[in-house]
Amino acid sequence: MRLLSWLSESIDERPNAVQINDRGVPWVELRRLAAAVADDLHGLDRVAVEASTDLTTVVGVAGALLAGTAVVPVPPDAGPRERDHILRDSAAEAVLVPAHGEHRGDDYPGRPLIPVDLTRRADSIRPEPDPADTALILYTSGTTGAPKGVVLSRRAIAACLDGLADAWDWAPDDLLVHGLPLFHVHGLVLGVLGPLRLGGRLHHVGRPTPERYADAAGSLYFGVPTIWSRIVAAPEAARALRSARLLVSGSAALPTAVGAGLTALTGRRVVQRYGMTETLITVSARADGPHQPDMVGLPLPGVRTRLVDDDGAPLPADGETMGELQVCGPTLFDGYLHRPEADAASHTSDGWFRTGDVATIGPDGWHRIVGRAATDLIKSGGYRIGAGEVEDALLAHPGVREAAVVGVPDSDLGQQVTAYVVSDGVTESELIDFVARQLSAHKRPRQVRRVDALPRNALGKVQKSRLTTE
Repeated sequence: MRLLSWLSESIDERPNAVQINDRGVPWVELRRLAAAVADDLHGLDRVAVEASTDLTTVVGVAGALLAGTAVVPVPPDAGPRERDHILRDSAAEAVLVPAHGEHRGDDYPGRPLIPVDLTRRADSIRPEPDPADTALILYTSGTTGAPKGVVLSRRAIAACLDGLADAWDWAPDDLLVHGLPLFHVHGLVLGVLGPLRLGGRLHHVGRPTPERYADAAGSLYFGVPTIWSRIVAAPEAARALRSARLLVSGSAALPTAVGAGLTALTGRRVVQRYGMTETLITVSARADGPHQPDMVGLPLPGVRTRLVDDDGAPLPADGETMGELQVCGPTLFDGYLHRPEADAASHTSDGWFRTGDVATIGPDGWHRIVGRAATDLIKSGGYRIGAGEVEDALLAHPGVREAAVVGVPDSDLGQQVTAYVVSDGVTESELIDFVARQLSAHKRPRQVRRVDALPRNALGKVQKSRLTTE
């Protein structure tokens, strides 16, 4: 089967099959636009794509994949240093850019620019590349050094999308709505390549406001917790989602209060899922199965998971014991580009990928993600404390709008539970006492620091490393 099987085979000529902002095209026209791009690539091994939120990006990515050329998305807001690193490290041979955009010659020095012209079409057909070939090279956020290129095969992407189709009953009659960036797994792989493989229409709303989500009238919605939180704060827009079949949240943990608010307003329980750039999506709740608050679900077909302690010894799946989550299966990446030492460090001797995330697994196989081992598992006074549990307790206070909890080095406790909150009219002592009444006393914050806003990345994830350094 072709990677973009629906795009390659669909004869659907209905308008706005794929709509980005206010510009849409039928499936047949999108295929012809992508074929014209594929003709321009002339067998290039890999090409960078300026991944703005527009139809040009979708056509460029699709054209490269039809040609068998690996795609290197470049964030549209990347600064010169980040952009230069991505281009040099990936060895991209050219850059796909909008035909009528304004591009300074020094943005991409030494590399030819290939215009994606939405007035050109072609009917050429190419043989399907080997499933083992590289489809995407996505760059990590670079929180622990220069961003690393994650090499994802066509086979891994197909396995991920087919697994999600099974879990979510994703079908050609769905209308997917989202407003996510097109240079990450969530927005690009799931949010664009998903419809191009599985069918169904796509409406990318541009800036993801509650009103735009409501007006799109979709059956399937993707969002990150920040988007869902804003929708809950706009009840009229939230109620407009009652006609949706499925609401999906990912890229960060969905606060319990936000999930409960969405359910109350929309009548829909939110499906959560878990994955990383390196693993794609490995665990998800099912559309046709039970939903458990604060849980991300069960492994997708072919994926195996396990928990280990700090020494790599196996831990029980009892729903209580926290350990590092390790995964293996068909959705995993092929490695970090030019980083053999990082590859070795990220894998166990028996081939499992070390996610660096802390989780629990219940006897029924359901997974709960506690957070990153480096920032979300706090070892204080001999106790292991999950930052997410404390954050949820803080968010239950009506005066707290945002919360992030970290472990700060402490000479007595090892680490001190410290909270950063965006709050109104509530004191530090009140919040400490509030948490102590909900959770075990040892889980209460020893210090609460008020901030105007929490630092977040493009997907809304809180960047906790910045909290402790700013």
